[in-house]
Amino acid sequence: MLETLRKIVQEVNAAPDLESVLDVIVRRVQRAMRTDVCSVYLLDQERERYVLMATQGLNKKSVGQASLSLDEGVVGHVGQRAEPINLEDAATHSSYTYIKGTGEHKFHAFLGVPIIHHRSLLGVLVIQQKAIRKFDEAEEAFMVTMSAQLAGVIAHAEATGSLTQVAGQEKSESDRKFEGVSGCIGVAIGPAVVMTPLADLDGVPERKIDDIKAEITKFKQALAQVRRDIKKVGRSLAKRLRSEERELFDVYIRMLDDNALAGEIIARIKEGQWAQGALKLVIGEHVKQFSLMDDPYLRERATDIKDLGRRMLTCLQESGPALSEIVFPENTILVADELTPAMLGEVPTEKLVGLLSVNGSGNSHAAILARSMGIPTVMGAVDLPYTRIEGLPVILDGYSGRVFVNPSDDLEQCYRDIIREENEVNAGLEGLKELPAETTDGYRMPLWVNTGLVTDVARSLDRGAEGIGLYRTEIPFMIRDFFPSEYDQMETYRRQLEAFAPRPVTMRTLDIGGDKPLPYFPIQEDNPFLGWRGIRVTLDHPEIFLVQIRAMLRAAEGLDNLRIMLPMVTNVQEVEESKKLINQAVDELREEGHVVNQPLIGVMIEVPAAVYQVRRFARRVDFISVGSNDLTQYLLAVDRNNPRVAGLYVSYHPAVLKALQFIAREAHKENVSVSICGEMAADPGGAILLMAMGYDVLSMNATNLPKVKYAIRGVSFERAKDLLDRIIVMDDPDKIHMMLRKTLKDLGLGQLTRPTIPD
Repeated sequence: MLETLRKIVQEVNAAPDLESVLDVIVRRVQRAMRTDVCSVYLLDQERERYVLMATQGLNKKSVGQASLSLDEGVVGHVGQRAEPINLEDAATHSSYTYIKGTGEHKFHAFLGVPIIHHRSLLGVLVIQQKAIRKFDEAEEAFMVTMSAQLAGVIAHAEATGSLTQVAGQEKSESDRKFEGVSGCIGVAIGPAVVMTPLADLDGVPERKIDDIKAEITKFKQALAQVRRDIKKVGRSLAKRLRSEERELFDVYIRMLDDNALAGEIIARIKEGQWAQGALKLVIGEHVKQFSLMDDPYLRERATDIKDLGRRMLTCLQESGPALSEIVFPENTILVADELTPAMLGEVPTEKLVGLLSVNGSGNSHAAILARSMGIPTVMGAVDLPYTRIEGLPVILDGYSGRVFVNPSDDLEQCYRDIIREENEVNAGLEGLKELPAETTDGYRMPLWVNTGLVTDVARSLDRGAEGIGLYRTEIPFMIRDFFPSEYDQMETYRRQLEAFAPRPVTMRTLDIGGDKPLPYFPIQEDNPFLGWRGIRVTLDHPEIFLVQIRAMLRAAEGLDNLRIMLPMVTNVQEVEESKKLINQAVDELREEGHVVNQPLIGVMIEVPAAVYQVRRFARRVDFISVGSNDLTQYLLAVDRNNPRVAGLYVSYHPAVLKALQFIAREAHKENVSVSICGEMAADPGGAILLMAMGYDVLSMNATNLPKVKYAIRGVSFERAKDLLDRIIVMDDPDKIHMMLRKTLKDLGLGQLTRPTIPD
């Protein structure tokens, strides 16, 4: 059964469209289960009916015609209960309804299982037999397993099919909506530009071309290069291989003949597909065919086909225009399978209006950078067939996490109105730059910013930032191909320190691992968020840590506004060891003739272990800072990069609020200042709560700073404390969020809350 399941899933995954997917399912499941009938009923949300979309055993003319209401028939009963129903004679069941023309009256045994994807019911998978008998437990278990495996494929195929139908039209009659999670609030409207990962066939978008002749020439040049490379490798290994092993390279060459792969790819190009897309389609078909073969030797040939495909794709990408030469359209919405910080720098800032990532979550590092840049972003739109949307108009809703492809004129106008309202609110906040963040009863709340890019500096100062609460030093490391030198780091850090002097600048030491890998320093782990990251890496590599500290100290020479912050600490020994290395760097530089001062040193509270040691840390450092994004992740055991559980990542969870209040109280018991630099501080409602908890500094992305300042200036400190007292005893995050929204509206700050979004 396991091997059968593997083959069915493999074949379904390779099917090109929804009709093919469903056809494969009913044929292969009927054969595997040795039943008389296998059918798929899909739920039509608009009509609120289950429609027979594929069958093996019933009347084929009923496909697309036969349907049942939500509470009709045994199929409707399966959907209502959201669990399998196994009957020896379906006709005797109280919910049984016969659909004329299907020929279903001949079959008695019935087993229906719901098809559920991300808690949404997609339809029902049914098998039937003429005999009066109950399917056994093994058969039922197999069907449940099959349904669970295929739900995602069906959802993806439905989405892909909808885009295929509208791709050739200027507008679609019904807007196609995809759900993700918010990465950065705001709305963007523009054409999709898909960023293709290097040598990743699955990520190649389908793209139509006009100059077929030029595209064929480009492909043939890449083909010739691959042939030369294979021959060269064959010659270099000739003396070390047996004759039969050397023949493998001849097989590779023959596979590239015009009568084989090359000919099929050229045929696809002649149909109007660009070379990379044609390569992807042909290689995919061949990989599918070989993967389904029973013979293990032939099945392994799928690996050879993939290898050839990757080689050709690499050559095509190298022969194509460099990213710096690509002409990006106005209002570009950058789309990728998984956005990376490096990608953000590829598009001219003035052309980029939105970011869309199929994978990742609203708290991934790319999303944090997007918020820093103020670019509306949606993450985790896992059902979006992103390779099909190149050039199509897109609405990106960073408030709700929704994406609309090929929107209608009415929907587009609705979102353009929201953009206009956003611009009006932002224009009204511009006058706050020189005003303090002070409550109506005189309580002063310092507002700092989180930065990582050079461009953040001007934006932050323009919005009235009073300091930097978190400078992410890993960003300069992530956009290079090797570790930056001490001098390179010093120059980068100097720009931040100089621009903000005499205001304080808090530099976090290198924080890699988790969702922040370096391409030249890979960390492969099964559970990276509980692995080798943050201070653990740099203490294991003091040579990296010391170079960075020296660069920071040299950059601060003559400015004296540097604060150094240690990430991911879990015990006092890490703090002691880090301080020892910092002191060593200070002594070395003084011996070299540099005039450097001892910097202020602090720690980030990001893990539960650190929460309960705040006072111990406070006795050893100059300040405490809370990284609420990671702390929330660890407290709730939610991987913030996993879209499947993104909905469980809740900043206003009662446990998170209790922990944040506890940290502030504990730090103040040792008379040490405590700040917070997570995204909760960037939310106007969250900022009011944190102020009431006693946080000395709030640090946020520059984009949200004016809104937070406006909120603080619109409330009294006493009102904020009263709000905290009511919220801290609540146990429902949704109700907490609703109370925050209502309070802002009651205070006349309703424009700071999320706008009304079309459903």
